[in-house]
Amino acid sequence: MSMEHDYFGLVGDYWSEDVEYADQRVEVVLDADADTVASAALDVAATLVGELELVDDELRTAFVTQLDSGGSPVVRFLLTVLDPDSAEADEVEAAIGRDSGDRQIDALRSMSLVRVDLRPDADEPGDAFAEFEYGLAPEDTDERLVVSIDLEREIVDVRFEE
Repeated sequence: MSMEHDYFGLVGDYWSEDVEYADQRVEVVLDADADTVASAALDVAATLVGELELVDDELRTAFVTQLDSGGSPVVRFLLTVLDPDSAEADEVEAAIGRDSGDRQIDALRSMSLVRVDLRPDADEPGDAFAEFEYGLAPEDTDERLVVSIDLEREIVDVRFEE
């Protein structure tokens, strides 16, 4: 069965669209079962898409706070992608479009938001309602920094995927 939503149109099992903001193209995917998803959760998901730049900025700020923790997924991601001996070192350096004097901050600010997965079925506080996938030189590297947020935009999980 399907349902109609003002933003997503006909909601079945899968919806995908490329959204452009801040000179980048982000794949946004909605994975929802029309039989179980609440209309209010779809409205929150649509608002999230409309405020993608704001949410992205909030998440990047949260990444900065994790730089003090040596074992955090953010630090592990940065140590891997910023390794000068890696095969993609030149591509990563070219992708860093800032030079503030703090290489880690510059790398975090230069990451591309590659994909956003929306899961409006996960509509309880603490559930992974949306997942944001980041990469630095994502066309050339496989490493990703992935953050999950709940319905209220609280971070549920941050992980480094190789």
